[in-house]
Amino acid sequence: MSIRPIAAAGSDIGKHRSSNQDSGYAGYQLFFVADGMGGHAGGDMASAISSQRIALSDNKYEGLEEAQTELHDSVIEANLMLNNTVFEHPELTGMGTTFSGLLLHENQAIIAHIGDSRVYLCRDGVVTQITSDHTFVQKLLDTGRITEAEALTHPRRSVLMRVLGDVQSEPVLDMFTLETKPGDRWLLCSDGLSGVVPDELLEKTLLSDLSPQEAVDVLIDEALQFGAPDNVTVVLTDIQDAAEETDYEPSARFVGSSANEIVIEEQSGSRILRLLNPKNLVDLLTPSEDPTSYAPESEELLEKILKDTQRKIRWRTVRIIAGWLLIFGIAIGAGFAAYNYTQTRFYVAESDGKVAIYKGIREALGPFSFSSEYEVTDLVVDELPAFQQTLIERSISAESLTDAQRIIAELKESVRDE
Repeated sequence: MSIRPIAAAGSDIGKHRSSNQDSGYAGYQLFFVADGMGGHAGGDMASAISSQRIALSDNKYEGLEEAQTELHDSVIEANLMLNNTVFEHPELTGMGTTFSGLLLHENQAIIAHIGDSRVYLCRDGVVTQITSDHTFVQKLLDTGRITEAEALTHPRRSVLMRVLGDVQSEPVLDMFTLETKPGDRWLLCSDGLSGVVPDELLEKTLLSDLSPQEAVDVLIDEALQFGAPDNVTVVLTDIQDAAEETDYEPSARFVGSSANEIVIEEQSGSRILRLLNPKNLVDLLTPSEDPTSYAPESEELLEKILKDTQRKIRWRTVRIIAGWLLIFGIAIGAGFAAYNYTQTRFYVAESDGKVAIYKGIREALGPFSFSSEYEVTDLVVDELPAFQQTLIERSISAESLTDAQRIIAELKESVRDE
């Protein structure tokens, strides 16, 4: 069965970044996202250079093997371009990018992946994460050394083991091919979406009847509603039966940094690379806020990250216990203060048929009483006028012991008047 992709793409700078280092591409047969790293000096440049090179492989191929080879080689060539760029422009040292892409060939989906951007497949009402993050935290999670909850909030969750760019090792791509069919929905996104929007909300949007562009807009809006601490880039592709009628017009669209033109400027006798974007001048004057970093895989760093996790868990436990102790202490202190206050109050009421002065307040909390008999007088309740008997049954509040004794004196006077 012949298939047709219906695609959409979108990218947003987020709420806490001054530049967009993400890139995305929705083309004819090729769809991908790239999340740049390296701060203002090169993150946006890395994703743009890689994207514009890899997009050249957006073609139809004679065979599956040719398509697989072309996608792989274009990613490797993009990595070489990044390294050559750093060699010619040392100010971009340390730049790199993730890459997660999908190339369609007939009814096959060729996946190429490196870094922590993601590919999801939505099929028959089930959303499945197809790629695995190349991070130290993910490796610790895969080996059972930390939990899902610990991975979500780990302070080193942005340390990547594999990226394209100015790193010491050759890029190692995850590449595999899956069958795709009409009704499939493919999501490719940067961690500005997957690391922010809860899985259940992500799945609800993907499983909806929204068009690709509507779903892209909703997903980006959801990331913004959850604070969008990072750039957000989303590429979504629906697979349709080619025989089915549609008004969709295929096109090639870049979003994010790759939508800008890469230019060379002469400055102080040197050639400086720039993205043709008016925000770049502001970016250069702003400290980098990019938390993403690269580190080659090593057992030493894994152990360090694991110790960071354990230390965080210990401190979190200490903070929780200390918090509860503080709350408990405040509650006890407040209760003790409240009880002491009640013991400055008095009231007059009945005790075994006689009028008595009570210390405290008449109210009780379950089995706990806040009053006690202070003095039982020789006044008999039944000898009091009817109105005053009613008052005694309900109790008469007094501001102090002196006030309570005044009330007793008045009651005795009323009995003599009778």
